[in-house]
Amino acid sequence: MKKIVIIGAGAMGSAFSIPCADNSNEVILVGSFLEDKIIDQINNNKNQHPVLNCQLPKNVKVIKFSEFDDKMKDNIDLIVVGVSSKGIEWIGDEVSKFYNENTNILLLTKGLAVIENQFETLADKLEKILKIKGASNPKISAVGGPCLANGLANRIKSSVVLANNNIEIVKEIGKIISTSYYSTEFTDDLIGVEVCAASKNIYSMLIGASEGLSNENLNDKIKKKYYLNTAASLVYKSLSEMKKLTKKLKGKEETVFGLAGLGDLHVSAAGGRNSMMGNYLGKGLLYKDAKENHMKEITVEGADLAFEIGPKILKEFDKKDFPLLFCMLEAICNNKKLIIDW
Repeated sequence: MKKIVIIGAGAMGSAFSIPCADNSNEVILVGSFLEDKIIDQINNNKNQHPVLNCQLPKNVKVIKFSEFDDKMKDNIDLIVVGVSSKGIEWIGDEVSKFYNENTNILLLTKGLAVIENQFETLADKLEKILKIKGASNPKISAVGGPCLANGLANRIKSSVVLANNNIEIVKEIGKIISTSYYSTEFTDDLIGVEVCAASKNIYSMLIGASEGLSNENLNDKIKKKYYLNTAASLVYKSLSEMKKLTKKLKGKEETVFGLAGLGDLHVSAAGGRNSMMGNYLGKGLLYKDAKENHMKEITVEGADLAFEIGPKILKEFDKKDFPLLFCMLEAICNNKKLIIDW
């Protein structure tokens, strides 16, 4: 039995607790400082999660961050980060207070950052924060792949890829989290997995816009019935750009055609918050209007990523190499109507 601490009681962090618990580990699900209300709801309803609409295993201990005391912070084998990308600085500050360099950290959080005008993965960002705080060699891995939280919470067969430059580290993590329905692959291409896991959020918004983009001269009934031609074209073109982007940021091109790239793009485009936002954009809504009127309280990771890396890409990249990415970034960052130059 290993001790696993998951920080972040949102959909994915909570769903991830299920295979961890099913694999006979000691699991502590810790809400962030913003999640006290949801922690109360879970504990007051026999571990029933209000977002996932399922019951977490009885052996998952669910607590508020204020209850995460020194005793719980001892002898942790795996720290799992399940907060949004905006919370990485907070996680770094808090984890640094008790981090043991023998402890593995696994990032469920997906994203890229711009630090000192350079692109960095969230693993890079967290590593820098921990080193500044005194950790000399933090062991940070990332997970990517086609795994939606609700499917995992219902124990639907899912496959993911775990990434670390030292592949032996993720093989050890795989042993303690894998189950009959949650299978793990391994790679040393940490950069490639992180770039794919992040960028697919933007491209899944684009594919989510397929119906509206299929033909502006047709009525909604026809578009809804036949838009898959457009979607398939955008999947192909998105993967082509993801391959270029991954190579440009020093990842391996073949990673794009694995679980973290093609697999994750497929499931994210088929359903999820990014695809939902894309649907509104494809119908002609501006981003700010769609966010305010339809998704005000919903985190859209693809949009958050666009605001983080968009200005640098729009300024420094060649639009001819990334035409779809530029269209999405202009729609989000500059609040323009989404128009694809076919």
